[in-house]
Amino acid sequence: MATASDVMAMLMPDGGYVLVGDNYEGLTILTDQKISKKQFDDGFAAFDTWKAQQDAAKAAAKAALLAKLGITADEAALLLS
Repeated sequence: MATASDVMAMLMPDGGYVLVGDNYEGLTILTDQKISKKQFDDGFAAFDTWKAQQDAAKAAAKAALLAKLGITADEAALLLS
C-alpha cells in the first residue's frame, strides 16, 4: 500500500514539496510545478505499477552490467564485501 510520501516521490522525484500527514491538504508545493488533488489521489492507484516498472528497469540494468563484466551477482557481492 502506497503512502502519500511514496506518491509524491513518484510525482515529484526531485522534491520541492513539504508533506505533513498523509493527505493532499498537508501538501505544500515549493516549486512552480502543480499537483492537483486528482493527480495525488490517482497516484495511490498508479504507484504499485510505477514501482514495479522502476524495479524491473533497475534489475535489467544490473543484469546488463553483470553480463558486461562477465560475473554473477554473487561474484559482484564478493568483490564489494
